[in-house]
Amino acid sequence: MNQSFAALRLAPVKRSFALGSKLSARSLASAATGEDKPAGSYSHTLRLPKTAFPLRADAARREKQFRERCTDTLYKWQYENNPGPQFILHDGPPYANGELHVGHFMNKVLKDIVNRYQVMQGRRVLYIPGFDTHGLPIEQKALATLRGRDQDSLNPMEIRRLARNFAMKAVASQTKSFKEYAVMGDWSNRYLTLDPEYEASQLEVFREMVVRGYIYRQNKPVYWSPSSRTALAEAELEYNANHVSTSVYVKFPLTTESAARLGSTTAVEALIWTTTPWTLPANCAIAVHRDMGYVLVRVSQESKPDYQLLIGKDRLAAVVELLPGGSTAEVIRTLKGSDLEGLTYTSVLRNKVCKVLLADYVTGDSGTGLVHTAPGHGKEDYELGLAHSIDVYSPVDDCGRFTSQAGAALEGKEVLTEGNAMVIETLTTMDALLFKADFTHSYPYDWRTNKPIIQRATPQWFADVKDLKNAACDSLKHVNVVPESGRRRLESFVRGRSEWCISRQRVWGVPIPVLYNAQSGEPLLTAESIDHIIGVIRANGGTDAWWTLPVEAFVHPQYFANGEVYVKGTDTMDVWFDSGTSWKLLEKRADKGEQGAFADLYLEGSDQHRGWFQSSLLTSNAVRGVAPYKALVTHGFTLDEQGRKMAKSIGNTLAPSQVIDGGKDKKAEPAYGVDLLRLVVGATDYTQDVSFGPTIFASFGDTIRKIRSTVRFMLGNLSGFTPEMVVPYEQLPEIDRYMLHELYLFKKAATTAFGKYEFFRATQALNHFTNTTLSAFYFDVCKDRLYASSSSSLERRSAQTVLRHILINYTTTLAPVTCHLAEETWGFSKAMRGDFGSEVFSVFQEKWDQTDEVWHSPELAEDWVALRKVRGLANRAIEAARKNKLVGSSLEAELDIYVSLESRLGRLLKSHEKDLCQVCITSRASVHDLGGAKAPVSDGEFEQTDVVAAFDNDTKATIVCRRSPLCKCPRCWNFHSVAINTLCGRCDDVMASVPQQ
Repeated sequence: MNQSFAALRLAPVKRSFALGSKLSARSLASAATGEDKPAGSYSHTLRLPKTAFPLRADAARREKQFRERCTDTLYKWQYENNPGPQFILHDGPPYANGELHVGHFMNKVLKDIVNRYQVMQGRRVLYIPGFDTHGLPIEQKALATLRGRDQDSLNPMEIRRLARNFAMKAVASQTKSFKEYAVMGDWSNRYLTLDPEYEASQLEVFREMVVRGYIYRQNKPVYWSPSSRTALAEAELEYNANHVSTSVYVKFPLTTESAARLGSTTAVEALIWTTTPWTLPANCAIAVHRDMGYVLVRVSQESKPDYQLLIGKDRLAAVVELLPGGSTAEVIRTLKGSDLEGLTYTSVLRNKVCKVLLADYVTGDSGTGLVHTAPGHGKEDYELGLAHSIDVYSPVDDCGRFTSQAGAALEGKEVLTEGNAMVIETLTTMDALLFKADFTHSYPYDWRTNKPIIQRATPQWFADVKDLKNAACDSLKHVNVVPESGRRRLESFVRGRSEWCISRQRVWGVPIPVLYNAQSGEPLLTAESIDHIIGVIRANGGTDAWWTLPVEAFVHPQYFANGEVYVKGTDTMDVWFDSGTSWKLLEKRADKGEQGAFADLYLEGSDQHRGWFQSSLLTSNAVRGVAPYKALVTHGFTLDEQGRKMAKSIGNTLAPSQVIDGGKDKKAEPAYGVDLLRLVVGATDYTQDVSFGPTIFASFGDTIRKIRSTVRFMLGNLSGFTPEMVVPYEQLPEIDRYMLHELYLFKKAATTAFGKYEFFRATQALNHFTNTTLSAFYFDVCKDRLYASSSSSLERRSAQTVLRHILINYTTTLAPVTCHLAEETWGFSKAMRGDFGSEVFSVFQEKWDQTDEVWHSPELAEDWVALRKVRGLANRAIEAARKNKLVGSSLEAELDIYVSLESRLGRLLKSHEKDLCQVCITSRASVHDLGGAKAPVSDGEFEQTDVVAAFDNDTKATIVCRRSPLCKCPRCWNFHSVAINTLCGRCDDVMASVPQQ
């Protein structure tokens, strides 16, 4: 049934949902313009909002009151008491090498949002925070703390102790910060990659990969960082698009026999092009393409004898442009690449005769069509040399300097600087240089030192990926990847590699457990040997034993019998192998469930497609044949407000503490607290890059205040309300049932969004529900019932019942993102929700969704959507009348609504005629047939005609607005009184039950 109720209008139509100013007796006594003031005040008879919940957050101080109960206490409780299955979010370990920035905050808070939502779904969340504590960056930062001491004089254990101490300090600092961000987890049992048991588990994965044939050692080119003095993996590179190299065109003379084979009786020179002149001392071959065209060209120059060049036909025009002015080029002969196979030439800087070979990777797009080949300095070069049994030759040392093999003139010079220049100078002296020029291109840099790297052949340990990558990519078919583009990105990285260099030439890490024959240098790497080494490491407290115990301790007894002498290897494992085997620890700490996919979720930045996502996928597939995760979620990078990636080199990085605690000048840099920064993360599409900055923080500060105002309005109007006062659904007025339908839809939208890891959509739904459904509509139309009706009346209790349902579900929706605000709200709302007992201490013990399926009423909603559209039309008419000074507040207005009563909209309006004045917040509203008689508009009236789009139709409606002839009730301010300063009928009845003061 439809129930009618009066509306109290305390502010303009388009007001905020904030409580605003207090309604004092003085303000309530003031009458409309031109009217006398009432004799008495009725403010004490109104049920105005009453709550101690503060509008101002004072978050930096107040949040700490709720932190413990919603983090450590909650984590322990949920794991022991939640009834649902286990949910495992496996933490990708942050690098323990310094202070945290806002990127770390975003990463950990996104994980925390997921975990908190799962807790409220009744799942038992297992979240073990981890820290990556090995590797070069930590070693370098630890060594940088030494002042005035020669780092090269330190022995391995001195370096390891320094690195360990540095890492542990960073872990302690980062742990403290993460807990201040309200990140819930098993912090007392966090995992560190330097823990002895973790190291042993990592070595067990390595052993399995050895047994399965994935691990091998080879002398081949790897990415080498002279600045770090170690091999690097692809994931450890960054590409500088503006790197400038010196490109050179170099003439290699063919032997007399080969020149004759081309039909030439004079000298012929093969012209090559390279952007790495420093690799020319390692030249071992020239590569050409079998099917490409090549030409023998006679070059004539003034004051110089003619000479002949062999170049690619498609590159002839480009090369001619490089010749000195006045030069001419005449094609003597055209050949195929296949005609050139087996030609011999002199490698000018080696003075060694080498061959011309066929290779499919040669193109005519750049250079000369003849490719300088140095098997010791490039992957394709190496593979070509391997196919032709050419020795891998690389006269470069660990520091990136030429060795004596490159010749006395080059020995000791850095290949990327003075050595490169010396090579070019030597070529010029030998008249082997045709042309040189600067060449800007993308070039790999060491991501840690931000300095260029080289490719250099050294004996390294590799994981064979070529036979593993197809299975790894197939296992991704069963993984939910968010966003879906991440699947393609990860697959492309996996398929784009055939090997993984896992050895590093540093001491701070897990040693590769290999022994070498002291005489032959052959490695001893068997399952029995590795098992023995793991046992020794476990028995002696970790991998330090590799450096402190003699080699004899690590030799398996069966190998003592052969009389051989062994030495320990000095290489350590790539840190991506460290963290990439972290899934192993879940086998011991997680519930035994579905075989293989132990983690429900991995969530990290998009850079981890090249790093942790990939290394975890490869090691898990190598050992278990499955992906280690059921879902994979990727977030973007952090940007400043100008859209620039945050970087120390730019100086635009942001520490979370700057936002949480504020700066010295609190006006310029306010202390926003943790929740605001969490809201920025939760409200943004994190799959893209996310911007942070003062303007953004100020905007979200307004959002927090709006949310607090909404909560405060509901808490204030629920003062004194108890569960016993709840009105059953079937007794609620239609508008309240409609609001429960809207609440149902909002909660379902939020649930769907959280389930898809689209937190920003849940936050968007919350903002829309707050601003459009609550602030702009329901709070407006229910104030009269809440403030002016008797406390025991059905109409007031109905509105309170709806507010109670809204507050409960609103609070639980806030909880995963703004956990402190949700805890604060929950604490203030416990009275109206009942006594749960002392064992209930947190909002996260609540059920996530506390809506009811019966609230879902699409037919009812369709009617009320139409009524709200009429309300919008009425608001526009009232605003126009106000501008024409026909009315003051909307409560002064009365409306005549003309619409065809044969239309569905007309029938709806007529059936709700008693409610329209409350919906439109006017003192009266009547519905008339648009086709009937209608009086002309008088001077004191305003008429507006428009169409209402409802029920799949556009229905014409005319609204006439005028000032009500009745008087303003001094208590509720509705124009329902028959005389000045007299109460309306409703207020008169209420006052009869109010004790007189």
